[in-house]
Amino acid sequence: MSARVSLQARVEQYLAERRQLGFKLRSMGHGLPSFARYVAEVDHHGPLTVDLMADWARQAKAGHGDRATLARRLKMLRPFTAWLRQFDPATEVPDEAVFGRVPGRMTPHIYRESEIVELLAAAGQIGPVGSLRPAVMQTLFGLVACTGLRISEAQDLLDTDVDLRAGVLTIRQSKFGKTRLVPLHPSAVEVLARYRTLRGRHVRTTPELPFFVSSRGQLLGQALGDRQVHRVFGDLREQLGWVDRGSHGTPRIHDLRHSFAVRRLVLWHEQGEDINQRMLALSTYLGHVKVSSTYWYLTGVPELMGLLGQAFERYASPWEDGDE
Repeated sequence: MSARVSLQARVEQYLAERRQLGFKLRSMGHGLPSFARYVAEVDHHGPLTVDLMADWARQAKAGHGDRATLARRLKMLRPFTAWLRQFDPATEVPDEAVFGRVPGRMTPHIYRESEIVELLAAAGQIGPVGSLRPAVMQTLFGLVACTGLRISEAQDLLDTDVDLRAGVLTIRQSKFGKTRLVPLHPSAVEVLARYRTLRGRHVRTTPELPFFVSSRGQLLGQALGDRQVHRVFGDLREQLGWVDRGSHGTPRIHDLRHSFAVRRLVLWHEQGEDINQRMLALSTYLGHVKVSSTYWYLTGVPELMGLLGQAFERYASPWEDGDE
């Protein structure tokens, strides 16, 4: 690494360039600065090496990260180090030889309706008493569960993005820089209107106000922090004692989005709808860049694999009856 331009400066330059192209880079936005700090802490000089990157990856989860976690950390560095070679050709680019391939998509925890009801009830009981906080968390988790939004999309909503007269959310510059409209069920509109009224008793409403606001002290009225949301969810998850039915180790907020997609596909199947014809609409609603990401549910989620089996049985049954 050139002494004239620090690694931290290159990280900031790379992230700025990618964000101008519409990438959010939430994970990379934390990971690359962490890597730059590690390089400074170990007082590394000269070109970046794969051994150095692997040592940084091993710091994940206080040194207790599993192989999949380490592989993901190392994979995060590949596009950055490839970009960095234009300034320092001796920079090494990590491959899969160290920790192996990053595992494919893991099975999510598909929430039962009773679990979502329990979550929202528990969120409505968090303290402090008289605070806006329980309404914020209850409404936030409920919105993600009933619309399939990414948690980041819900947190990024401004008040002006929530049109309750039309019953539509405007999701601006979401993943890959796309903007889309998300229609709401009347029951969701009713809950959001009730939350907005309650919020107005604590915070003056302006178009630029985050729809979901922090409720504590000097942070009152500011956007919710990601760590705060996940911390509250983690506390509620522990309180409710859920048993994970996926392969991530614990149920996650993001699994509410997966659960929405699965419930919609199951409902269409029960209604006799042609799922293939409906898949593009669901893909657009969810904000998937590729429809293949939506089709993944049919093969990656146990609750839906049975639908494929039934469809195949209907296809194969004429042959079983002796027709040719």
